[in-house]
Amino acid sequence: MPVSKRVSTQELLGAVVVIVGIILLLDTTGVAETGPLLIYVPSLFVLFGLYALVQSGFRNLFGPLLLIVLAGAWQIAALDLVPEADLVSFWPALIILFGVSLLLGRLRTKAVEVGDQSVDGIAVFGGRNERVTSSRFTGADLTAIFGGYELDLRDAEVADRPARISAVAMFGGVDVIVPRRWNVRLDVLPIFGDVEDERPRRKEEHEEIDLIVTGFVAFGGISVND
Repeated sequence: MPVSKRVSTQELLGAVVVIVGIILLLDTTGVAETGPLLIYVPSLFVLFGLYALVQSGFRNLFGPLLLIVLAGAWQIAALDLVPEADLVSFWPALIILFGVSLLLGRLRTKAVEVGDQSVDGIAVFGGRNERVTSSRFTGADLTAIFGGYELDLRDAEVADRPARISAVAMFGGVDVIVPRRWNVRLDVLPIFGDVEDERPRRKEEHEEIDLIVTGFVAFGGISVND
């Protein structure tokens, strides 16, 4: 029996953005009155934050929790459950949340070792550092929003070339570290951002592509290093 493919955080974020865009388009074009639906838009980002939290195995704590807290406060204000002035008075809770994340060791500088064939991760308002050790690496979906994501592939091997990485960086950065011998092709669309293979040029290169990096970057950067 085939195993169903898990929805990646990148795909889910794209779906949330599309839904919000459709609701706004219906309202601005006068096709339908979507005002009541717009009130519940923050709940979509709360659900996205919960999914990202669970999907990371609670290793990536601060970013998703911050998104949940901010979107939750936005939702409470939109529903007029609590006056906005009262919500603002709780801003020190964000400092507490950040401190708890540090105490739990979720914002590590040491890379988390990952043995999976594929990686699906998101960094929101924080950093994430992972090292892949799989001998059959196939690809990754990486998203960095107001944060940084570093994926180390120096201990990984690609069984079926090319492996593919889809990266999205918005007001943040994605850094992919690969073995020096790998031939990497960048097909990333930069808008007010930077995409670069920062490895030194080598005298001998094989023609076969080992890794293809695609995606989108806005007000951030995506880089390949060794």
